[in-house]
Amino acid sequence: MAVGRVGLVVHGGRSEAVEAARVVRAWCEEYAVPCTDIDVWNEGERHSAHEEVEAAGDPDLIVTLGGDGTFLRGARLAAQNDALVLGVDLGRVGFLTEVSAAGVRAALDAVREERLAIDSRMLLTLRASRRLEVPADMEAWVKYGRGPLLPPPQVRPDCEVDAEWGIALNVTALNDIVLEKLARDRQVSVGVYISGRLLASYSADALLVATPTGSTAYSFAAGGPVVSPRAEALVFTPVAPHMAFDRSVVTAPDEPVGLRVLERSGPAAVSIDGQLRGVLGPGDWIGVYAAPRRLRAARLGPMDFYGRLRERMNLTDAPAAVADGSPAPLWSVTSPPPGDLAHLSFLTTADGPPPLR
Repeated sequence: MAVGRVGLVVHGGRSEAVEAARVVRAWCEEYAVPCTDIDVWNEGERHSAHEEVEAAGDPDLIVTLGGDGTFLRGARLAAQNDALVLGVDLGRVGFLTEVSAAGVRAALDAVREERLAIDSRMLLTLRASRRLEVPADMEAWVKYGRGPLLPPPQVRPDCEVDAEWGIALNVTALNDIVLEKLARDRQVSVGVYISGRLLASYSADALLVATPTGSTAYSFAAGGPVVSPRAEALVFTPVAPHMAFDRSVVTAPDEPVGLRVLERSGPAAVSIDGQLRGVLGPGDWIGVYAAPRRLRAARLGPMDFYGRLRERMNLTDAPAAVADGSPAPLWSVTSPPPGDLAHLSFLTTADGPPPLR
């Protein structure tokens, strides 16, 4: 792709991220590509994604230098104007990021020369019974140690307002949208609706709706399933519910999940990709939907999600499985699929079949 402008999202607390940013700026200078640092807090406050990308000149490529948290910040910006996002892995987990710091220049060359694939990732959006906001007397407490809060989500003026469907908020989430308790001694009580039908009333620490991409984040920590990022689904997971049914529910992308705060509930915080964006009380509700827009993420080689899962989660073979025998071999497909399996796209890529690990 012709790179017209680059936006940089840098984890300033990591020296290797700062050094990698110098490499990106040098590459941009060499090819006369404007480059701007975005999503910075130098002015003492956070800005909406629209304000940030507009101030950066609407970059068509956003490079994130950090871990998955930094990538999420870049994804919020990229989704605003359909920019391509390239994640450079400098974190501890690295499920979202694509390349190492040592390969950042080669990655930029690959993007410029169109030697890349583009992953289209599902995003979430939401409607609500009212606008989200954090009460002024709570803001200093909730942002302690984490920097300025993002501004409240804006109402989308291009969407209809309806008493049953609520107001549409300008929100995109790559990982998850979470409704969680604010007081340690008081859980949230929430009616959960799937595709317009009541599933159950929960009393829990939190209730979350994740994308397949976000299934390896908070949802996984709460006992939710691992879902391929290529899947199309919403994953509802309760966190420490006081009820016998504590399982996740995986819905189709056109089956939204509604969360209504019940009469006897404590206050509930709404977090979007880990960022607190509002507080709800009894009678308030949110509806979580698959967003019409997608995130475009650069991928420079075959996806090896399951190999990464084995590595990042430190998976080991069950002792009983390998007792008096050999561990399972790594299985690599090296030939084209037979005709009856030609419809399985995961077996073929532009660079040949990927290894199955």
